[in-house]
Amino acid sequence: MPASRPRLLPWPGANGQPCYLVTDGGANSRLSKLADEMEDVQLNTGSDLLKHARELLRTRYVSARELRFLSHRLAEALHDALRVAESRGMRIPTADAGREDPAEPRS
Repeated sequence: MPASRPRLLPWPGANGQPCYLVTDGGANSRLSKLADEMEDVQLNTGSDLLKHARELLRTRYVSARELRFLSHRLAEALHDALRVAESRGMRIPTADAGREDPAEPRS
């Protein structure tokens, strides 16, 4: 059975570079399931942070330090969400998935 397409993992490599998984087990491999769980944690964390941000921004007096901290956390959450979206987008089958040569005209 051929290996699946590379999957972008929700965590970076040792030097911050993108980390990919190729497995014959597909979505059923242990590492794929761990990646699915990590994506869920990242998205839930972003959702919780957004709720907190909305509450904080309703407050009349917020210090610059609080806003700076919030901005850093929101940027991290957005980075994680974009990585999850990219990874999931790469796994969506395309109409041309079954074709050998994408340059070959359709019949």
